[in-house]
Amino acid sequence: MLNIVLFGPPGAGKGTQAVKLLEKYQLVHLSTGDILRSELKAQTELGKEARNFMDKGELVPDKVVIGMIEGKIDSNSKANGFIFDGFPRTNAQAKALDEMLSKKGTPITIMLALEVEKSELVKRLLLRGKESGRADDQDPLIIENRIKVYNNETTPVKDFYASKGKFKGILGMGTVEDIFDRLCEAIDDLK
Repeated sequence: MLNIVLFGPPGAGKGTQAVKLLEKYQLVHLSTGDILRSELKAQTELGKEARNFMDKGELVPDKVVIGMIEGKIDSNSKANGFIFDGFPRTNAQAKALDEMLSKKGTPITIMLALEVEKSELVKRLLLRGKESGRADDQDPLIIENRIKVYNNETTPVKDFYASKGKFKGILGMGTVEDIFDRLCEAIDDLK
């Protein structure tokens, strides 16, 4: 089973590349944002639990998010593997994910981290903001803060996977196809 953590700062191209990787390797996309919205809409027990935290303006605890991810993995037991997008964001989440996957005998195979220069990230996000209308992608100050939060709070997860020999940095500059080719090369080198 091929389990990939697709990692990178806002604007690195994770969403674009995830779609291409899902198709090529026949994987299941696990986006924590999508899973959370789905659980809330379906009013599952975990969704109700998450709603209690969200209604107070609090972050949904890792235990609840891991439970939701586990449910999606269990409901896709015949999958070739998974792409984890937007998760894990902290070392605690990475450890919890590893423990849950180890119990299932299907650990993370690799973390592929798209590495993009800051000026390119800002340019991409501003363009995406124009095209999509997303407010958080139209304000340079918000973009700067999102990149800063990523660098300060999320980047340490790289070290977690590097310590396990499961980290691979991928140059995220160039055309969509160039970047996709680099990702595929890294995946195919695992075989």
